[in-house]
Amino acid sequence: MKNFFKKLVHKMPFTDKMSEGDQLKRQVASLYQLYSGIIGTDHVVLKAGKLDALSLMGSEDIRERVLALQKLVYEDPTLEQLPTLAEIPEILGQLEDELADLMARRVVEERIEKKIADKMEERHQEYVQEIKMQVIKDEKNVENPQTLKKYAQLEKLESVKLTKSLMELVRPTTLAEIVGQERAIESLRSKLASPYPQHLILYGPPGIGKTTAARLVLEEAKKSTVTPFRTEAPFIEADGTTLRWDPRDMTNPLLGSVHDPIYQGAKRDLAEGGIPEPKPGMVTDAHGGILFIDEIGEMDAMLQNKLLKVLEDKRVFFDSAYYDPSDENVPKYVQKLFKEGAPADFILIGATTREKYDISPALRSRCAEIYFEPLTPKNIEEIVYNAAKKLAVAIEPEVPRIISEYTIEGRKAVNLLSDAYSLALYQHQGQTESMMITAADIYKVTQVSRLSPYVNNKASKTGQVGRVFGLGVAGYLGSVIEIEAVSFPASEKGKGSMRFNETAGSMAKDSVFNAGAVVRKITGEDVSNYDIHVNVIGGGNIDGPSAGTAILSAIISAITGRKVRQDVAVTGEISIQGQVKAVGGVFEKAYGAKQAGITTLVIPKENQKDLAQGHLGLDIRAVDTVEEAIAILFEESSVVSA
Repeated sequence: MKNFFKKLVHKMPFTDKMSEGDQLKRQVASLYQLYSGIIGTDHVVLKAGKLDALSLMGSEDIRERVLALQKLVYEDPTLEQLPTLAEIPEILGQLEDELADLMARRVVEERIEKKIADKMEERHQEYVQEIKMQVIKDEKNVENPQTLKKYAQLEKLESVKLTKSLMELVRPTTLAEIVGQERAIESLRSKLASPYPQHLILYGPPGIGKTTAARLVLEEAKKSTVTPFRTEAPFIEADGTTLRWDPRDMTNPLLGSVHDPIYQGAKRDLAEGGIPEPKPGMVTDAHGGILFIDEIGEMDAMLQNKLLKVLEDKRVFFDSAYYDPSDENVPKYVQKLFKEGAPADFILIGATTREKYDISPALRSRCAEIYFEPLTPKNIEEIVYNAAKKLAVAIEPEVPRIISEYTIEGRKAVNLLSDAYSLALYQHQGQTESMMITAADIYKVTQVSRLSPYVNNKASKTGQVGRVFGLGVAGYLGSVIEIEAVSFPASEKGKGSMRFNETAGSMAKDSVFNAGAVVRKITGEDVSNYDIHVNVIGGGNIDGPSAGTAILSAIISAITGRKVRQDVAVTGEISIQGQVKAVGGVFEKAYGAKQAGITTLVIPKENQKDLAQGHLGLDIRAVDTVEEAIAILFEESSVVSA
């Protein structure tokens, strides 16, 4: 290549007396020589080949040689127009300016490259010195017979492995295996598998799959093309019941803390120099992924507020009176943590069995809220079937139904099946081939555990006088409340009395007196002519006015002798004008009604939007007035006489 370029530059002989054309040729040759001196002869030929200028460079036509020089200097393969002889002097002047700039850049680049090389050599020497120090440190033998013995004991313990727990074996591995939470999972997916995932709070009773759903949705979100989660995104779990704010700021596994060199024992090499050591917490471990805090409602308010600051800054900052930024002995990672903080850009998912009002309003305002639904008996049965399938064990057809009577938690249902499995295995002396879990096995387990059926089927097709099913709710679970009333003619007209059990609460008592005011409007009977006793079976406390319609119906039934349907449950506050007013917890109350065998649910018209028609297979009737509710409760055609 060098010979080719040399031949190209010296192709034209030089003489003292030259024409204008010869001078241009000499000027072009000089520019070629200058250009090759800047980037190197080999590079000129290679670049000419890429820019399709090689043939032009060897041409006898000065115009083609100038065009080739333009392509090389400007690195533009699209130049095709041959310059005229008149244009060549101006073009050569422009090329001289361009080459001057190129030469100046090369000088600066060489100077910078030299500085870089010097710096790299300096860093290399530092690195070699660090390696030497590490080798010296490694040569120090910190082990002794006692430490080696303890290490051997630990290794021996590690070699002992029991089988994994049944809960791990039957735990859902796909979202399709999580039973009864289709709506919650769909909402969870949409909020995580998004370019802009949201912080979340999951509400719901225990043992229904909140943690498992969050973990599996993250794995699914990683596969999405729009998700910001990488394949290595972590899922860090914490328990809110164990997280407490330390006012001394010495220990904080959630946010991180600083170990001072005197009292808390920073690393030995740091402690000897009096250097504090920041210890990042779980929020940094969760960077780029999910921080899942179970029972987040149990965290104290101060720690919740500290967590809010981290969510806003996406970093955790550290402070220590022992830190001296001017100390040359402070390692770079310690300097960085004190100066810039530790990264904590994660998505928070909190799960709780508490009501939303128990969570900090500031925390709730930054999170989307998702409600997981209580499991129905059918859901429990499906969970039991799935668990038996994973255990590869046969079960009698009645087993899932029986288990569903004793719990509403999926986790508890699996535990009952596990206990029955262990019992059956013991009875078959470890032979699993012909083993079957029977109903008798389940009953033995429930008896040993002192369990009683969670819900009794209270509904009936036989109407009763003075007995009405109301509805209550505690947490995320609804239940049927049995309200009964009896009446007798007063010994003296107009001097009757009305009694109500005190344990039911003051609001329920108010509902009784409101009902008394409405009875006369509905029946024409004056309650003062009767001695009436209203009772809540079981002595439960009714915290709210929602039993008003049920209490009124029981009193009217007791006075008139009309039978009340026992396959209907009613909820709704009653006004003294006879209106049925909206109440809370209708969604949960529907579950309680379904579990008790109720087929028809009467709710206030104002709550109609809270439940879809046919929800849980219930016949849902929305009413505005007491008369409408009574017309449903006292439907004689649907009552079978006792």
